[in-house]
Amino acid sequence: MSDSPKLFRVTLEVADLERATQLYAALFGLDGQRYPGARHYFDCGGVIVAVLDVSRGGMPPTPGPKSLYFAVDDVDIVHARAEQLGVLAPYQVHGEPASAVITRPWGERSFYVVDPWGNDLCFCENGTLYT
Repeated sequence: MSDSPKLFRVTLEVADLERATQLYAALFGLDGQRYPGARHYFDCGGVIVAVLDVSRGGMPPTPGPKSLYFAVDDVDIVHARAEQLGVLAPYQVHGEPASAVITRPWGERSFYVVDPWGNDLCFCENGTLYT
């Protein structure tokens, strides 16, 4: 047993569970699983990404941390899905388009997306991760 905490779930707040489920299923290439309480879970390598529709409780969604980082084997495939979904990030990272698949100054080959509710994600190619 280790004293260090293990991250097991991250929640992304949204305002339309059906739309968010479709978007994340397409982006991740995973079906995920629906759970009670207006949530849909995606198992991303042992950490659950929980998409939670807070609007069902009368609250507006609050964007999560900037950014959630995902390691993927083929960043170009995920980029193509993100582009088709229209969620590529509109900002720059170190003077370069965040939406472009490029090698960042710290060595990661990556790109960024922003979902319709303001949640920011980055997809990095395995083998280039800066840990």
